[in-house]
Amino acid sequence: MSDQATLKGWTIIPTPQTVQHKAGVSLLPMCGRVNEPRAFGDERQVLATQLADDIHAVTGLEWDITTGDRWPGFITLTTLDDLDARPSGAYTLDIAKDGVTVRGADFEGVRNGVQTLRQLIRQCGAALPRLHIEDQPAFETRGYYLDVTRGRVPTLDWLKTWADKLCLYKYNQLQLYVEHTFRFDGMSETWRGSSPLTPRDILAFDDYCAERGIELVPSVSTFGHLYMALRTHTFRDLGEFPETADEPFGFIDRMRHHTLNIGDDRAFDLSCRLIDDYLQLFRSDRFNICADETFDLGRGRSKPLAGRIGVAAMYADYVTRLCRHLETQGKQPMMWGDIALEHPEILERLPETVTLLNWQYDPQVDDGKIRTVAESGARQIVCPAVWCWNALLPRIDDAWNNITRMARYGTQYQAAGMLVTDWGDLGHVNDPRMAIPGMIIGAQEAWNPGRIPNEADMLSRISRLEYHDASGELLDILARASHAACFQWNHLITWLELDDGQDGVNTGVLQTIQGLLPEDERPDDVVRTLQDGSRAPSLAESRRILLRYLKHHVTLGETADHLLQTSARRISAIAATSGPWTNGDAAAFRVAIEGQRLLNRVGLRLASETGVIGTVQSGEAIQHDDAVNLAEALEIWMEAYAAQWGMTSRDSELHRLQGVVFRVAEHLRSANGARSVL
Repeated sequence: MSDQATLKGWTIIPTPQTVQHKAGVSLLPMCGRVNEPRAFGDERQVLATQLADDIHAVTGLEWDITTGDRWPGFITLTTLDDLDARPSGAYTLDIAKDGVTVRGADFEGVRNGVQTLRQLIRQCGAALPRLHIEDQPAFETRGYYLDVTRGRVPTLDWLKTWADKLCLYKYNQLQLYVEHTFRFDGMSETWRGSSPLTPRDILAFDDYCAERGIELVPSVSTFGHLYMALRTHTFRDLGEFPETADEPFGFIDRMRHHTLNIGDDRAFDLSCRLIDDYLQLFRSDRFNICADETFDLGRGRSKPLAGRIGVAAMYADYVTRLCRHLETQGKQPMMWGDIALEHPEILERLPETVTLLNWQYDPQVDDGKIRTVAESGARQIVCPAVWCWNALLPRIDDAWNNITRMARYGTQYQAAGMLVTDWGDLGHVNDPRMAIPGMIIGAQEAWNPGRIPNEADMLSRISRLEYHDASGELLDILARASHAACFQWNHLITWLELDDGQDGVNTGVLQTIQGLLPEDERPDDVVRTLQDGSRAPSLAESRRILLRYLKHHVTLGETADHLLQTSARRISAIAATSGPWTNGDAAAFRVAIEGQRLLNRVGLRLASETGVIGTVQSGEAIQHDDAVNLAEALEIWMEAYAAQWGMTSRDSELHRLQGVVFRVAEHLRSANGARSVL
């Protein structure tokens, strides 16, 4: 795509393969029509309605929708003449003086062309640039993977909003990550209190996605990540360590210990029950059994079996049985590829029908694991991430680096597609709207990888198109703000959960401290302390270890606060000129930035309490007033955060996040003799 498009003030994401600019502007008529034939399957004229709605939103004009050759429209949707020569999803778009024509290789192609036209209408209104576009996707499968289980269950309305946005950026697949947040019959112990999705929700959402050219693929944990189920009275005996079922809930523990004991025949029955109940609600022929991060496999109840045949064989045999079970029902199995890549011999034993979802989230990821799967002959989809988990602000730089590299390797090794993942570890504190920049980067790279030369150009394009920011600066400001996260949500969770609830140390959490920093940033003396098995450190010592690890970052809080305040002011000013399109996003950004300012202050105070840094002095940039005032500021912030939560999500586990903030507030009030003031 020519840079002329950017100079003219509009952009298209993903960038088309070829754009021919022509002289002049095509003015949409005041009373126009969109003509859409029924032949390619859009029975409810969703695509024509999208166009008419956008025209009305931008111009105020009311357009009609029609079908058939006796009702010509200024905008015509149709199929290409040389269908066999075009891949699925390909389209052409012609904007001429006397009309606009979208031609697609199939329904998906027409849909994709309509989304390009919608983007132009949103930016140019009734005066469209004359041009000819020929376009097709690099990856046949362009999917998004949304976590709806680790704390945040979206409302059905928000899921539909998200599907609309995925459609606009030409995604054609969506998976919802489910562990315990679906209302399975006979499993109320597992889903109670989680605001679970229901069969009716899935049926309605499946229809909604299909009408927009998005395949909703069922995905449910069937092997690992069954933490909530394995804590119930009904299913605890099926876990590797049933004796831990009554231990207090822990965000970190939920991510580490959750594996079925597959040496028990009842485990396979449970896995099949989850599969069979869930798949009936979807029209898709695919099913993702997950089967990732089975950390405890062969370490607990199944240890004797592991001793006889080995963990790799145990894993391969179990997932193969699950895949065969799906095959008998005409379904194509999918699964995460991490365990198979840890034990490459597993790759040789997997069914040929399985698609490996090869997730690699390192921003500097290399091609090693993608090459390994390609050389094995297995079908794979590459899976980068939007990099929002465990934090209030999105790490957009990491998302850009991770997604662009994975797209390049996926193309190089002929992957079947790309699946952009959006996780919510540790309570899903990240607002779903924070994932929009990463989602759009993923859309670009899955369609036309490597076409945008650098991150700054990409963020400027997204700012203008998605956020209606004429300056193109919004996302650069947000990305820079994320660099000011000195004490983050996962640091706070670690600090809290080092307490085992009995005045002792949770040694499992203690072992995770080293993972909070890259190896080249870890203090050597602290590493030795952790490796010294002569004695277990006290809770106070453990928390001091954590804060010594983070000392360099935490002490940047004073400087970081100035950056965060400046970012909030600049984003607010941009939002004020962008119209009502961005009101919700602007509120989410503001709440996240203010929350990070408070987290940074908490980190400074905790480090000061433990003697890791000297007594905190009040500065001009950040006022470290007494602990009581900081506690109150946290509680006031949580009310604003909860209001934003309700804009996108059901209650689900909001109470757990509130509990975290309130526990910290109580600590601040009680520490160092702080007293409540009426």
